[in-house]
Order: sequence, then structure tokens, then C-alpha cells
Amino acid sequence: MVIRRVLAPRIDFAALRRELGLPEGFPPAAQHEADAAADRPPRPAVDHTDVPFVTVDPAGSRDLDQAMHLSRRPGGGYRVRYAIADVAAHVRPGGALDEETWRRGQTIYLPDGNVPLHPETLSEGTASLLPDVDRAAVVWTIDLDADAGTVAVTLERALVRSRAKLDYAGAQADADTGRLPEPIALLPEIGARLVARGLRRGAINLPLPEQDVEADGDGWRLVLRGPVPLEEYNAQISLLTGMAAADIMLAGRIGLVRTMPAPKPEAVQRLRAAAAPLGVDWPDGAGPGEVIAALDPAQPRAAAFIDQAAELMRGAAYTAFDGAPPEQPEHGGVAAAYAHVTAPLRRLADRYATEACLALHDGRPVPDWVRDALPRLPEVMAATDRTASAATRGAVELTEAVLLADRVGETFDAAVLDVDAPPNGRSRPRPPGGTVAVDAPPVRARCLGDLPLGERVRVRLVTADPAARTVLFERA
Repeated sequence: MVIRRVLAPRIDFAALRRELGLPEGFPPAAQHEADAAADRPPRPAVDHTDVPFVTVDPAGSRDLDQAMHLSRRPGGGYRVRYAIADVAAHVRPGGALDEETWRRGQTIYLPDGNVPLHPETLSEGTASLLPDVDRAAVVWTIDLDADAGTVAVTLERALVRSRAKLDYAGAQADADTGRLPEPIALLPEIGARLVARGLRRGAINLPLPEQDVEADGDGWRLVLRGPVPLEEYNAQISLLTGMAAADIMLAGRIGLVRTMPAPKPEAVQRLRAAAAPLGVDWPDGAGPGEVIAALDPAQPRAAAFIDQAAELMRGAAYTAFDGAPPEQPEHGGVAAAYAHVTAPLRRLADRYATEACLALHDGRPVPDWVRDALPRLPEVMAATDRTASAATRGAVELTEAVLLADRVGETFDAAVLDVDAPPNGRSRPRPPGGTVAVDAPPVRARCLGDLPLGERVRVRLVTADPAARTVLFERA
């Protein structure tokens, strides 16, 4: 659901690309390897083209990593078939393309065009699970009981054929009217059960609206967008697969998992203390995830509470192991062991974790090229995660500053999402302030003044500098 949309004038994102050191194209040798692989697509021996998979992605996406098919199992429960683009079948270990993907780490998304992990001949062509064409995939088959608990997992390389490319908005409209295509007709049912299981084990999901910058003719749109339910249910299928992958690698004592410490008790206590002043009900025995799931993030006090809850989600990392599993193998947000395996077109780590899972599942030794790469992946992925975050943040900040550049001195309605912690005697004193979310245009920015957390206030724009990508308000 689009909450708010505002048109911005023409914006040049080239300076941001230069600042982040993003490559403009692929080296000729890497491009040649990709083109050659695209001309000779792999054809796995196992054929699952009879399974009517479909993809569900943001509208306009062409780098399609995942396709799914959901069905009921005889006697009760569900069968989840999840086909993941088989990128390793297209990329030669140690080759020029492999080397270039290590330099990039992941696809970086910018409003004026992506900086892809793989050349478009693969990422939006032969390796992408586009509809109505045969594609090589790694197919996960996960059998669930009636409560969506996992009872069996298999995976294999196979040939698949997607029947349709769906987008979130259209699929949600179909779900609302009971017209979801048959391959994903069970997604709301299975997704809701998976969400419930996650909340019971202590998972935490922060339903924060996303700020996006989209092309609009000669200009750009700044969009504040809340997730639709089907998007969350789709994410649950990916989480389910990632948890299955982590279990395989931990049992096999080699692999790469996504870890995060469980929320610190003192952080949970601070969040609990913030609940009452913000009018948030925290029932006895409820965990933070259950409290957050009951909130409407469109309400200012709920949004402020969810913003505070982000403090619980600190310390995410990639953790490689070969031998003894890590002492702390779980992801605190998932409340389970979890691995990234479902987006290999867009994330380098997924290719290697998937290959480890395939070998362990088949009882084969993990390939040396995978084993040798595992210790190097956490550092590479951490660096490219920082670049991706900086690109997203920088694009939004630039758009906000351009959008507001000629409105300095005007006042706006806003909600207070966060307030500065009081000085502790060791930090340098600074004027009181915090973060506000302006209603229109949909901007989040720093604001000076005494701010009541979770309340609505009037704010005055004092700075909007596109060159510095900064916006600053003060309480009016």
C-alpha cells in the first residue's frame, strides 16, 4: 500500500555513485564469461517443469531469484516447493566473473539504475526465473505439518519453468478478493501460521514503512510505503528456507549463517518502559515481537514505539564455520538459526551457502572452492552491506533535500519518532532534539527542540541542502 507519494524534480545521482565508488560496468573478461554462460544455459537432469511455479516480486523487477509452488499434503499439512536461481551453474569458480562478483558483493539499488552483482545477460536473463522459459534452479521441497512446523526437507538441482511473474500489489489485491493464482493460493494460510510460529518462539519483525525514490517522467517520486500482508507472507517462505539451510549446515559442521545476538534484557526493559507513555499495551507474558505485531505503524505513537524497538536488532553478522559450529549460531530477530540462500542473483554469500547445503544434503564433501571461500565471506558481505545501506540512505536524503530546497522557513505537521538520550556527562553537550516524520512530503529528518516522543508537533524547516544531502527542522 502506498501511503504517501510526492513528485520531486530531476535529480542527478552520479555524485552518489562516485562517492561510493560504484563500478560503471563489468570488465570485458567478466562480461565475456557471462555472455558465454548465457549462450549455453545449463539443463539439470531432474525435470520439474511440470510444477507450475510463479514468482512474486516488486513490480518492474527482472532479477528474479525465487519461484514458489504451495500445495496441501495428503493427510494434512503443506508442501512448499521453493525454486532458487542456480547461479553457481552459470559462474565458473576462480574465473573473471567470479572475481568480479567478489569485488561487488551484492546488487546495489539506486533510483536511476541498479549496480548488479552479475551482468544483466545473467541477472535479468538466462539465470533469472522469468516466466515461460526453462531455467536451472535449486529446488527446496519443505514439508510442513498442519501448524506449519517443518517435518522434512529435500533439495536438488532441477529444471523449472515459472508460469507467471506476479507483483506484491496485484497479488495482494487478488488475495483480498480470494482470487490468488492456484500455485500461491495457500500463501496467506501458510504465511499466517509461519508468522504465528515465529512470534511464539520470540521472533521480532519491525513493520517500518519504507522510503523509496521512484522515477516519474522527467522527475522522481519520494514514496512512503507500508508493507502489504502478502509481502510478509512471502518473506516467511524465504525465512523458512533459510532456517532449513542453517540446520543442514550446522548439522554438517560447515557453512555460513546469519547471526545476531538475542535482544539484551536491558534493551527489552527500556522498550517496556517506553510502552506506557506511548499508550502501547504490553500484556503480561508477551514478548517484544508479539507486542509489535499488534500495532498499527501508521499511528504516530505506534510508529515511535517501533522506532524505539530497532534498538533490539543490533549486531547482525555473517558467521562462517568449518568444524565446531559457532557458540551463538542463532539470529535474534528470527529466534532461530538462519542462513541466506534465497537471493543468489543479488547476494554473493547465497551462492556459497547453497552449494554447502547441496553437498551436505547429498552426503558429498563440500567443494574446496566453497570451503576456501567461507572464511572470507563475512568481511566482504559486511563491507558491501554498508555500501548498500549508504546508497539507499544517500538517495533518499538527496531526494528529500532537493524536494525541500525552496521551502526553507515553512512549517509542517510531523510525528516525533525518537528523542535524543540525555547527556551522560561523558558526551559532548548538544541542543535537544530528535527525529521526526513529516506528513507531507514524507520525510524523516532531525529536528531541534524539546520533542514529546510519539506526539504530533509543528516543525519549521531550517535547512535543506542538496549538496550536503542534509535536512534539518526545528520545533515551531
